[in-house]
Amino acid sequence: MSDAQTKEQDGVAPNLVATTSALPPEETERLGSEIVGALKTVYDPEIPADIYELGLIYKVDIKDDRSVDVEMTLTTPNCPAAAELPTMVENAVASVPGIGVVNVSIVWEPPWTPDRMTDEARLVLNMW
Repeated sequence: MSDAQTKEQDGVAPNLVATTSALPPEETERLGSEIVGALKTVYDPEIPADIYELGLIYKVDIKDDRSVDVEMTLTTPNCPAAAELPTMVENAVASVPGIGVVNVSIVWEPPWTPDRMTDEARLVLNMW
């Protein structure tokens, strides 16, 4: 993970982009940046903040074949958007040029808490 991504996530957002890939570092960096941008276009229909800033994305793993595994969570197991958010994430990541198959998994550990939100999400949600 780049220093910029680490700084962006300090204290709040998850360890986002990992790689088990032999792709050149600059290509992994480009893909990671574009994936984050794509994730920032996905909003929980009930919350006016994107899923990245909410801290719902736990891990993005870019593989040698350019497939991507995404681990995400929901704000609650009873989230009304549970059926649609994973598909929205899959479609957003798949829209990044150069990305192959996208697999999205819902995980519950660690449980999501508002502490995972970035300052940007807190500002949007008026949680200061």
